[in-house]
Amino acid sequence: MVEPKTKSNPLRNLGAANIVTLARILAIPLFLVALMSSWPTLFADSGPLFALRPWIAAAVFTLVSATDAVDGYLARKRNQVTTFGTFIDPLADKLLVTAALLALVQMNALPAWIALVIIAREFVVSGLRMIASAEGMIIAASRLGKAKTTFQDIAIVLFIVKDSTNIFGSLTPWIADGFASLAWFIMSIAVILTLWSMVDYFRKSTEILRGPWN
Repeated sequence: MVEPKTKSNPLRNLGAANIVTLARILAIPLFLVALMSSWPTLFADSGPLFALRPWIAAAVFTLVSATDAVDGYLARKRNQVTTFGTFIDPLADKLLVTAALLALVQMNALPAWIALVIIAREFVVSGLRMIASAEGMIIAASRLGKAKTTFQDIAIVLFIVKDSTNIFGSLTPWIADGFASLAWFIMSIAVILTLWSMVDYFRKSTEILRGPWN
C-alpha cells in the first residue's frame, strides 16, 4: 500500500528565526506609512493623531528593529542557523535602517550626507564580506559593529520624534532644544562608530585584501 505524500510546509522549512526576519522586512512599509503618509486625515478629528504620528512611527521602528534580537535568539535556541538566515538577517537590518534614513532625508529632518555615510559604509563592508566569503573566510560582526547598530537605531528614533515641538514646546522650550541636542549627539556618535567600525573591518581583513585571490 502506497502512503499518500504529505506536502511540506515552506514556512516550517524556513524555521522560526527566518520567518521573524522576513516579517521584519515586510514590516518596513508599515513603518514608512506610519512615518510619512497622511493617514491621520482619514479620521474626523486628526489633531491628536498628527501630534502623536512621529511617536507612533518611532514605536513601530523600535518594535521592528527589536525583532533582530528575537530571530538571533531563536536561531541559537533551536539550532536553526542557516546560510539563508546568515544572508537575510543583516540584509533586513540594512533595509530597515536605509529606509528610515532616506525617509528622514525626504522629510528634511536629516542631512543627506549623514545618510550617505551610513549607507555607503554598509555597501563597503558587505563587499568586503563577499570577498572574504569567496576566499572561504568569514568576517564575524565585531563589537564596534554592534555598538554602531545600537547607536544608529537610537539616533533614528530620536530624529523621528525630535521635531514634535507640539508636545515638547508646550511644556518648556529648553526641553525641545535639549531633546534636539541629544538627538544630534547620539547621531554624531553613530556616525563616528560607523566610520570607526569600517576602518576596524579593513584592519582585520588586511590578509584578505592583500591576496592572492583564487
